[in-house]
Amino acid sequence: MYKKSVILANGAFPTHEIPLNELKESKHIICCDGAINKLEKAGLEPFAIIGDLDSLNPELKFKYKDRIHHYSNQDNNDLSKAVDWCVANKYNEISIVGATGERDDHMIGNIFLLPQYAKKLKVKMLTDFGFFTPVNRSKNFDSYTRQQVSVFSPDRDTVITTANLRYALTNQTLELMWQGTLNESMGDSFRIEFEGGPLIVFQEY
Repeated sequence: MYKKSVILANGAFPTHEIPLNELKESKHIICCDGAINKLEKAGLEPFAIIGDLDSLNPELKFKYKDRIHHYSNQDNNDLSKAVDWCVANKYNEISIVGATGERDDHMIGNIFLLPQYAKKLKVKMLTDFGFFTPVNRSKNFDSYTRQQVSVFSPDRDTVITTANLRYALTNQTLELMWQGTLNESMGDSFRIEFEGGPLIVFQEY
């Protein structure tokens, strides 16, 4: 059975309709610790609450006591704990929302954890402006003309070739993190081929 969940991290609660709809339409919302406080204000219910519970409202801790999964391990952040819980519970796909905003250092850390998650299940991260997709192998991407696209290469030795992006890469490496940013799709799809990896691709809505 194919199982999909939405993980709500404890960053800025989404305001764009696309991540909001992901939450509203999901029957399996997995909250990272204190994110339940924001979910409750939005009138939505969690399927599970994951974390060390250090930022959980006491009243909600009691209200959802049957859905709380306590993980005190400080070696992983709450988002990683939620992903691991989803893997252990046989989920095939996750959408992550609320993982940006409020703290820039948390945001950057969350984004660059995505390739690790992609080794375990299908994942994307939605913000109020677009979405990040981690890729571990060459891939075609659905798109639209003039969609803004950025490619991030955590491994500076990864050799990248693109098709149907305005600023083409041909057997090139991205030695600095900014070098693959601010590109643009030329049509309803584009392709990225690479050796090495992984990559993280951002597409605006």
